[in-house]
Parts: sequence; structure tokens; C-alpha cells
Amino acid sequence: MPRNNKTSLIQKIASQAYVTFQNCPTSAIGDKTERQAELVTLLSDIRAADLRVAPPKKVSISSSQSSAVPPVTYMHICETDVFSMGVFLLKSGASIPLHDHPGMNGMLKVLYGKVNIRCYDKLDKSAGAESDTERRFDPPLLPFQGDDVRKAVLRSSGQFSDQSGPCILTPLKDNLHEIDAVDGPAAFLDILAPPYDPDNGRDCHYYKVLQTAGKKSEQSGEDETWLLEIPQPEDFWCGGEPYPGPEVSV
Repeated sequence: MPRNNKTSLIQKIASQAYVTFQNCPTSAIGDKTERQAELVTLLSDIRAADLRVAPPKKVSISSSQSSAVPPVTYMHICETDVFSMGVFLLKSGASIPLHDHPGMNGMLKVLYGKVNIRCYDKLDKSAGAESDTERRFDPPLLPFQGDDVRKAVLRSSGQFSDQSGPCILTPLKDNLHEIDAVDGPAAFLDILAPPYDPDNGRDCHYYKVLQTAGKKSEQSGEDETWLLEIPQPEDFWCGGEPYPGPEVSV
């Protein structure tokens, strides 16, 4: 049998991600560039079978074992200074808490299952400025939490499956999101550009929605809400597992 030297779809995605995000200004991903359009087209075609991943078989485990199993695992595919790419796998009922991507672009493509994604953006401090007497939360904030509260807007909320196109975030839009597995386990391919890097100001921060502000944003006309920055939730952690798909080089 002759060798099949056909380039894999995931390799094409990696190569296109590199040229799309190389020297990419912070707003370029939102400008519908030709390179971005090509990357979206490639991502729209990717399926779980292309990466040799599949929903887990049902296995009976005890409650004590369950508490030791990470709700989310990650398969690392590749990482450069320009972008990182991997697969997140969510157990049934698992969630990735609300978190941000400082100065980063991203694309998320569901491979199997369904996820609900809610996307937020912080408002400029000047736009969200209110005195402490106008901020009434239930339960009340602790004294040291005041500086960790920011006004934000809920940009979008929707359900994605393997038949959906990619969900896109930019440094300026849909930059904070939370992801919930719906009706069973789910997995998605994740591209971040540039990758997280705490040494360069790109650390991951977690947030809690306090309550809606009860009015529309003057900037966007969308529903305002209050977010509180919090430590990583104790019930969330991410394990690792080997990536079984085609080799990728960039």
C-alpha cells in the first residue's frame, strides 16, 4: 500500500492559525480578514474523528473516586509564541468558570456534545463608575472586595454543537466567557493567540457574576452586570491527557 502523504486537516488549521495571528494587531481578528475567513472555514470542517477523539464510554465510579476525577481535561497539540492549540474535554455536567483572555484572540470549535457559552466584556471604568452607595449587592461585598468589582455587559449567549461554526473572541469583544457541558460530555478544539503568559500580562483571571445592573449600557445598548474577580473556584481544575491525533508541526 502506498503511503498517504495528504496533509491532515489539523495540520492545515495549525499552519493557517500561525499566518493568521502572526503580527496580528489586537483588533485584526474582528475585522473579517481573508486569513481569518480561511481559518474559520477550516475550523468549521474539523470533526472529532479527525483528531481521533470520541465521547468517553460510561464507567461506573464511586463518589469518592468521582471527587478525584478532574471535571475538565486538556490535550495539548502545539504551542508557539504566536498561538496555542489543544482540546478541552468536559465531563457530563462540567463547567469552565467565567474567565478572561487578556489581550488575546481565540477560536473555539465543538468536536462532540453540546456546550452553552456566555460571553461578557468589561466596560471602561469611566463608563461603569458609580459610588459605593449605588452598588448594593446581596450578599454585601466584603470591605476588601470593592476594588475587584467591574461593570460588564453580557455580549452573547448560545448553544454550540459539532454542527456549529467556531465561537470567536477578541481582545475587545466576547473576551470573557463561561462554558457549560449540556446533556452529556463535550469536547472542543481551542486556539488562543497569543497563548497565556503571566510574565507578559496574560494570566487567567476568574470572575463571578454578582447581579445585573438593571439597565442597558450606554456604550452598546446591551444588558449591564457586575463581575467580581475571584480565585480559581475550588470545584474546578483541569487535568491532562495525551493527544491521540495526527502530529502537528508549526
